[in-house]
Amino acid sequence: MISISRFSKAVCGLFLLVSLSAQAQTATGNDALYQSLGAKQGINTFVNSFVAIVLEDPRINKAFKETDTERLAQMLTEQFCDLSGGPCKYSGRSMDDVHQDMQITNAHFNALAEDLQVAMEKHNIPSSVQNRLIAKLAPMQRPIVTK
Repeated sequence: MISISRFSKAVCGLFLLVSLSAQAQTATGNDALYQSLGAKQGINTFVNSFVAIVLEDPRINKAFKETDTERLAQMLTEQFCDLSGGPCKYSGRSMDDVHQDMQITNAHFNALAEDLQVAMEKHNIPSSVQNRLIAKLAPMQRPIVTK
């Protein structure tokens, strides 16, 4: 017969093994990018820096002068969370709708991408992780760049 203490140790060991296994599966599963970005809290943190950097960038800040920056940060956090495999669902408008008639050029798009990389570097997100997020965002260039 197993004593209570041996039973407790066995259950704790089994729980630890299952937890480590689940963490390993999460790290290699569909949400690996999301986890590498620091999950929702990490994404929210670098997005807030990103928005601040954009607002200071003379190449593109005029396009954001009448923008609700809190909502912008919320939508970007949601979008990056969704694109990276996290549990969020982007609830904003389509990229076509949001950027219609804004006359965005490739230079504007590239400036925004550079600002995003600066924000991620500021929060020590590895280059390989940055590149994976940028790769998810790159297809948005077509509906955004209209000039």
